[in-house]
Amino acid sequence: MLSHLADFDTIFGPLRLLRFITFRAFASAGTAAIIGFALGPWLIHRLRVLKFGQHYDDDRTGDLAVRFDKKNTPTMGGLLIFASVFGSTLLWARPNIWIIVAMFVYAALTAVGFRDDYLKVVRKSRDGISSREKMAWQTVITIIALGALLLHPMSSAKISELWLPFVKEPVLLFTGVLGIIALLVMMFFWIVGFSNAINLTDGLDGLAMGCTVTVALVYGIMAYAAGNALVSEYLLISFVPGTSELTIVCTALVGAGLAFLWFNSHPAEVFMGDTGSLALGGLIGVIAFMVQQPFTLIIVGGVFVAEACSVLIQVGHFKYTRRKHGEGRRFFLMAPIHHHFQKRGWPETKVVIRFWIISLMCALAGLATLKLR
Repeated sequence: MLSHLADFDTIFGPLRLLRFITFRAFASAGTAAIIGFALGPWLIHRLRVLKFGQHYDDDRTGDLAVRFDKKNTPTMGGLLIFASVFGSTLLWARPNIWIIVAMFVYAALTAVGFRDDYLKVVRKSRDGISSREKMAWQTVITIIALGALLLHPMSSAKISELWLPFVKEPVLLFTGVLGIIALLVMMFFWIVGFSNAINLTDGLDGLAMGCTVTVALVYGIMAYAAGNALVSEYLLISFVPGTSELTIVCTALVGAGLAFLWFNSHPAEVFMGDTGSLALGGLIGVIAFMVQQPFTLIIVGGVFVAEACSVLIQVGHFKYTRRKHGEGRRFFLMAPIHHHFQKRGWPETKVVIRFWIISLMCALAGLATLKLR
């Protein structure tokens, strides 16, 4: 960890910069971007050689596939994002319980997503690991992560508090066995929910990653604020010692995301696959919990929430109308909602850029909640 070199600032003065979160945050973003740009061409080439491509179209009806053919594009690009984020975090962050839990969740979900993608590639179909197996692994990962946070003295007291946007004090304290169970259920829904939400959003070139970058940038700011006693007191938010190091993770994700977008922009040279989407959703979800801003993620990640809700509405409406009228009817032309706009004739790039704009607006709205209390 380069941050420990700051202890030698008496020997070489400029090393004192490594004491500052802001300096290491910018360095982390730059390092992750450099790793991504350097590793990207090699990884894409290896995935093509191994024929680890998407062998099916994202559209079951086929008409979108005529206009947006994505067959045989290399998948598992989440490995590129993982290498960039993990490598940069390892270099620039001071390890503590928050960093360890974040990296554990990210690495574990990357492994689950990789197994899912690998089975899809081998079988040349949509069928990866079963939903039951995926849910089981996500449950185990959540239990281990929460257990580590509850057992560590730095995090045990703070993780039990529940904060809401626009409120100056914690609204609930999770205590006792029932409290721990309730906290586990909430954390599980956030990790799994946003894993699946980003997975659903990852249907157009650059869409999921572009929105992830804005969310990561906001939570980098929130992590810095939560870990700084003066800033958190001024903003009337929870002071969570040590979480400022999560800023390094978030900025690394910003740098890695920008590098990945270079290769994932339309027409995409590589897809992140479940290797990326499941892990990114879990990482963002657990960071939101650790900086005491879980419900703010609903605002900041508004695009992801809308994508997931569009699928729930579509399925629910179809089942309701089939039961009532004997024939299922669709609420949207197609779900997730980005395909609805494609069906209406919007070019893919227009859908992506407009969703990026909405994501940026959601990010700014989420940041505003820090002051509006």
